[in-house]
Amino acid sequence: MQLRYLKTVLPPGDGLQKVTSLCWAANNSKMAAVTTDKVVYLFDDNGERKDKFKTKPADASGSANYIVRAMAFSPDSTKLAIAQSDNIVFIYRLGESWTDKKSICNKFLQSSPITCMIWPRGRDDVVFGLADGKVKLGMLKTGKAYTLYGHPDSSYVVSLAASPNGQAVVCGHIDGAIYRFTFPQEEGGAGLSSSQLVQHSSVPYALGWGASIAAAGNDNRVVFYDTNGRELQVFDYSNDEAVREFTSCSFNPSGDTAAFGSYNRFYIYTLNATRKAWEQVTVRVVQNFYAVTALSWKPDGSKLCVGGMTGSVDVYDACVRRHKYKGKFEFTYVSKSAVIVKELKSGKRIVLKSVYGYEIDRINIYKDRYLIARTTETLLMGDLESCHLSEIPWQGDGNEKFIFDNESVCIVYWAGEMTLVAYGRNEVLGVCRTEHVHPTLLSVMAIQKMVSDGRSPPENRTVLARLAYLIDPQYGV
Repeated sequence: MQLRYLKTVLPPGDGLQKVTSLCWAANNSKMAAVTTDKVVYLFDDNGERKDKFKTKPADASGSANYIVRAMAFSPDSTKLAIAQSDNIVFIYRLGESWTDKKSICNKFLQSSPITCMIWPRGRDDVVFGLADGKVKLGMLKTGKAYTLYGHPDSSYVVSLAASPNGQAVVCGHIDGAIYRFTFPQEEGGAGLSSSQLVQHSSVPYALGWGASIAAAGNDNRVVFYDTNGRELQVFDYSNDEAVREFTSCSFNPSGDTAAFGSYNRFYIYTLNATRKAWEQVTVRVVQNFYAVTALSWKPDGSKLCVGGMTGSVDVYDACVRRHKYKGKFEFTYVSKSAVIVKELKSGKRIVLKSVYGYEIDRINIYKDRYLIARTTETLLMGDLESCHLSEIPWQGDGNEKFIFDNESVCIVYWAGEMTLVAYGRNEVLGVCRTEHVHPTLLSVMAIQKMVSDGRSPPENRTVLARLAYLIDPQYGV
């Protein structure tokens, strides 16, 4: 992993003005930063400041003696949740464009100060921790908050992290305990399950969940755990006088790279896929930055934002490698399983990512629009115009023939079989055998529309598909 300093999007203040939270919108369009001055600064994907607004106290007629503990964007990138120490979580509707009017659409008032908060992927509710040791679920549909669990000794909640798929959450407490709880698979299914995952060796102020669960605190040890709480690896800096306590943690979107913030420095760890072990690959020392209080990766994995004690927010370019393709496109490998494909002329970008975490070996682009990428186990297909991606299990030999005459469906012909895949779906539409695969001898129709299961944001799905092809020179179906 290579890190290159790009710019400072928020300059340091005259004194201590801690950056308390950084977060990116899931669609890569916005980044939010907030300091102890209670003002939320909004930036575009290039780090240009576009807007700002001052947060509100829980009691409009009362004191403004509070700080923003955490922020998180909704999965659809149109809302921003703001957790405050004056016992409240506000949900702001920001809209899709910079000119949309901001409004508060939900609020969750509690009897104890909010200490941390996350918005799990694919969910329409926020999870937040309280000073009294409880972890609660704020449901936007009902406007009510429900207790997920409470620490038996009411130990202060210091950190929260969601699993990459958003189906589970880990929570760190001031007594060192890390708990895990899982959401039911289906609405109306079995209730939440929770249990203590592990007793960490210090207060887990820095907690994250990617390919592993990682925690660190004031004993200067970074520990990686599996999902059952088994200790996988330890990086011990307790004998290094230059290292102080760890204060923040963030995994990249692929989950195979973790950033940990300390004093005047931050560390980068990467999962070695061959050895199946974590390795420290970079330590970035920034003098006079003081404690790294907030970290946030851009959802496409191309940038890391770093916030400090003086109010400064720096942006770093992050990539494994970068190269050009036929002078028209640029491939930026942000991890072994994720590549940003950028058209140099138009600036259009798409993130080509293996949903299974496999390493991407080769990428080809056809008709300056359609992407074909290979891993050892799968085949990835994408459309630069619609930004729809698909990945299917595949054991071909590299001699496949691809037909791109239909804008909704990719046709793959190999070993006498024709496989149809709709862009945006990680499954095969259909398979048939034929020796006649010329584009003029095929007809494919696919009807797509937005479909929602009621729990997740609507997504584009193929609801009807028809194929006409020749069985032999005389008969067709």
